[in-house]
Amino acid sequence: MAETGDTFVTHRFQVELGKARVESVQEVSGLTVELDAIEVTQVTPTGEYIIRKIPGARKGGEVTITRGLDKSSAFTEWIKDTYEKGAINTARQNISVIIVDAENAEQRRWDLTNAWVSRWEGPSLRAGDTSPATEKITIVFEGITSS
Repeated sequence: MAETGDTFVTHRFQVELGKARVESVQEVSGLTVELDAIEVTQVTPTGEYIIRKIPGARKGGEVTITRGLDKSSAFTEWIKDTYEKGAINTARQNISVIIVDAENAEQRRWDLTNAWVSRWEGPSLRAGDTSPATEKITIVFEGITSS
């Protein structure tokens, strides 16, 4: 079993699309949760004017995944469902980002619901460059839960 704090020293994570694990993931960024802030103004019984902020509805969000440009069929077909087929309703999938320890045991999970690809960015290609070809995918989602 991993010692307390081991997940602080290495970034070990997995990304799942439905039940398929996404291969060659290099980075996940922009994983955020946000609430609307509602401003309420009131006058107290003594005539004092006060302003309060209360939490409103939870907003959807977006996350960017950078991965190696490979032939991962499940993920590539999911991207094509949006761009080539325009099938947003069938392209809506659930995605999970999972932090794991050194033994690949799940430590923390974020489940993104009704996610679909809103942007695809191809690799930067340069003669003589030895860095791997990657693609960036921006994914929008309607809900997020953490466990």
